[in-house]
Amino acid sequence: MQYSNEVEEMTCVAKGAKHEPAPIPEEGKWVHSKEIKDISGLTHGIGWCAPQQGTCKLTLNVKDGIIQEALVETIGCSGMTHSAAMAAEILPGKTVLEAMNTDLVCDAINVAMRELFLQIAYGRTQTAFSEGGLPIGAGMEDLGKGLRSQVGTMYSTVAKGVRYLEMAEGYVLEEGLDENGEVIGYRFVHLGKMMEAIKKGVDPKEAFEKNIGTYGRFAEAKTVIDPRKK
Repeated sequence: MQYSNEVEEMTCVAKGAKHEPAPIPEEGKWVHSKEIKDISGLTHGIGWCAPQQGTCKLTLNVKDGIIQEALVETIGCSGMTHSAAMAAEILPGKTVLEAMNTDLVCDAINVAMRELFLQIAYGRTQTAFSEGGLPIGAGMEDLGKGLRSQVGTMYSTVAKGVRYLEMAEGYVLEEGLDENGEVIGYRFVHLGKMMEAIKKGVDPKEAFEKNIGTYGRFAEAKTVIDPRKK
């Protein structure tokens, strides 16, 4: 350790009280976090790229400073999907500090990692007050049945109004309009469940029909439109 002459010539003053870092909540415990291995928790966060043409939702399950589970969801940019594939391979096994300083291929994923690091390091995780936290695999439960991201895709214009394209329930097949032309419901197919059925040997047409549902007052619609064609 090198000291400047000014410091070398200073009178030594004894340090008084030793203050611990403020404890943060982690998986049902209060922890004085001093090292990376002191960090645990499951949390979510979002990031965006510099031109803001795409975004990433990142979910990490950290145990003793090491990322044990990662869920990478991206939207808005075709290249991001391939970046997500690489990032999902890179993240598990790294400490949160390593991960923050690793190129995760896509700017949006890097920003999401930065935001998550702040949440985790400050004890603002989803499992801060959950004793023992959540088991590895909890991140996958966010996807629900069919293991597909929760996506909302809507398009609208002043001239022609709104088109519902995809909801959490699934791919929108038809929009139901009332006598005033206002949306009162929609018909959808749950793509995740449909694909699972097809993989199990169910005829595609049957799988499609069995996973169709409606939302709202679709049955009362005066007009039904295909939002992608009409």
